[in-house]
Amino acid sequence: MSKKAAEHHHKAAEHHEHAARHHREAAKHHEAGRHETAGHHAHLAHGHHSHATHHAGEASKAHIEDHGSSKTANA
Repeated sequence: MSKKAAEHHHKAAEHHEHAARHHREAAKHHEAGRHETAGHHAHLAHGHHSHATHHAGEASKAHIEDHGSSKTANA
C-alpha cells in the first residue's frame, strides 16, 4: 500500500475514534438531561465522521492511482 493511502487510512481511523468519543459524551450528557451539551457533542461527532469519510475516499483514490481500477478484465 502506498504511503499516501496508508496515511489516509490512519487519519480515517483517528477521526472515527474521535467521533466515537463524542458519541459517548453525547450519550452521557443526554442521560443527565443536558441536552444542549449532548447536541454539541453529537454535532462534533458528525463532523469527525465527515472527515473520516473524506479520508477513506482519498485512501481509495490513492490505491487506484497506485494499482489501477479494482475491476478485472473479465468483469
